[in-house]
Amino acid sequence: MSFVVHNQDPSSKSRFGVLKTGSGEIETPVFMPVCTKAVPKAITSEDLDKMNFNLIVVNAYHLFLRPGHKEIKDFGGLHEFMNWKGNILSDSGGFQVYSLSPSARIHDDGVSFKSFLDGSTNFLSPELSIEIQESISSDIMMIFDDCPKPDSTYSSMLSSINRTRDWAVRSKKAKKSSNKLFGIVQGGIYEDLRKSSSEQMMEIDFDGYAIGGLGLGEGQEKTYEITEQVCSLLPENKPRYSMGIGKPEDILNSVELGVDIFDCVIPTRNARNGTLYTTKGKINIKNSAFTMSDNPIEEDDYNHPCAKFSLGYIKHLFMTKEIAALQLMTLSNLYFYKQLIESIKKSIKDGKFIAFKKNFLERYQNESN
Repeated sequence: MSFVVHNQDPSSKSRFGVLKTGSGEIETPVFMPVCTKAVPKAITSEDLDKMNFNLIVVNAYHLFLRPGHKEIKDFGGLHEFMNWKGNILSDSGGFQVYSLSPSARIHDDGVSFKSFLDGSTNFLSPELSIEIQESISSDIMMIFDDCPKPDSTYSSMLSSINRTRDWAVRSKKAKKSSNKLFGIVQGGIYEDLRKSSSEQMMEIDFDGYAIGGLGLGEGQEKTYEITEQVCSLLPENKPRYSMGIGKPEDILNSVELGVDIFDCVIPTRNARNGTLYTTKGKINIKNSAFTMSDNPIEEDDYNHPCAKFSLGYIKHLFMTKEIAALQLMTLSNLYFYKQLIESIKKSIKDGKFIAFKKNFLERYQNESN
């Protein structure tokens, strides 16, 4: 089997597993740095490799518009294009079509939209989405799904999950490669629609399943309710991916409920806005307390990518708008996320996940600056 659960925590639904793809093995739980346009913001794929990340997420919509999936294929695929030896998961582009093109029009065949680059009219279908993802040699592809607004009415959401079902069938039929293909469970905040969508995806049968449409304003409690419900329905022998969920506390709570894969722009975006993630909580580098501070970001962590630089120096770089500040802070935040995931995996293998979660959050949430 391509996904094997090796350890199940005795006090939760958290599990340690291994997912095999054409590019290697992926240990889960796993966090994917976001490389929307084939690069993480402010740093390079080489930096990710040095921190031992081996799975990233890219976006079919953006790569379709620029430089073009055919151009990437001619180059030798995305691994070759960005010099990345690890695994690649590609989002189908469904969410971006709606979020970046207000004039998008949904048809049974797909979605017509105007490019945010030049205003040209384009059409994206399940078949083209899969073609794009296969052309770039993605290891894990996502079905092309209908992404309704989070405040959609029940009837609109019902139509949406049925459209996603139809597009899921077409996505699977269009797949020609041996690459993994994940289904996506939609349904908004409606429990019965989430159940129906889960059953639809399982009936079609995919290599893994994602939970879509979360973290869009439904509230943390509802996010966890939906996550718990959907994870309880999905098969134990397939990986589960919570799309776009990535706050440290949300990762921990979702792992407890049985989620295996995460991605989020938070660590890189917040780095560019002045926020550092540390084991003692979040730091706002603009805070006066860090002016000329000689303390490091993390005490006694000599493997930290910014171990040689003080908070005072990093603040100076940030306040003077030096590009180096964005690079250092992005490296720091992604390192924090990598270490968090490594600690989570170890705690699951040791059968101590709940204790780890409690101790981590007590320190992290009580000492934010």
